[in-house]
Amino acid sequence: MSHRLAFIAARTEAATAAKAVLQARYGQVPVEEAEVIVALGGDGLMLQTLHRHGGAGRPVYGMKLGTVGFLLNQYEVEGLPERIAAANPTQLAPLVMQAVSESGATATALAFNEVSLLRQTRQTAHLRVHVNDRVRLDELVCDGLLVATPAGSTAYNLSAHGPILPMDSQVLALTPLAPFRPRRWRGAILRSDARIDIGILDPDKRPVSVTADAYEVRDVVEVKVNQSKEHSVTLLFDPDHNLEERILNEQFA
Repeated sequence: MSHRLAFIAARTEAATAAKAVLQARYGQVPVEEAEVIVALGGDGLMLQTLHRHGGAGRPVYGMKLGTVGFLLNQYEVEGLPERIAAANPTQLAPLVMQAVSESGATATALAFNEVSLLRQTRQTAHLRVHVNDRVRLDELVCDGLLVATPAGSTAYNLSAHGPILPMDSQVLALTPLAPFRPRRWRGAILRSDARIDIGILDPDKRPVSVTADAYEVRDVVEVKVNQSKEHSVTLLFDPDHNLEERILNEQFA
């Protein structure tokens, strides 16, 4: 049993050493010729791999060689082809972020975890939130606001006290960061096909930046977020270490 594998490693001593061992054992082909991409590192390396190579249409099997490995399997040298053959596929549909800056420039980026808006100065951000072309919050005073996918709901979203979302739930989390007004608003759970439009009410005095995973745009005046219908990636997980089970475990940690 064999696969054409492309190994990608984080720039750490442990990951680069593991890559050399695995290449010597199983061979190496370019990403465009691979059947499976094997990512070696942490969740940061996994997100980089999805952004750089997600368009190639190859499934990604990750092995943890970093500090955080929620999206990865345990690292082992032996039996890699058999593990890949037995792995369970999980489809991830990213968010599409469209941001307009004060200069009038428009930027578009994908986010597999979350899109987050953050105040750039000591003053709170003042935001207006539309969902499906209807104003839901006329003025949200806060440090920021994020939109999280199920895969990203256990990351920044969880730290901000947002809900953990099951992988197959077809919903998104809209979670405020340190909300001041409305006093009792703690966020919302939206259908995955929701269209979210966030306007910055006072961008000159209260500037705001937006980040899609690791891609940042500063001094924005409007941000639109929706789930992509065109882009998706496949992650492979060992049957005894699947992502759905890990998300469920997080809710009882």
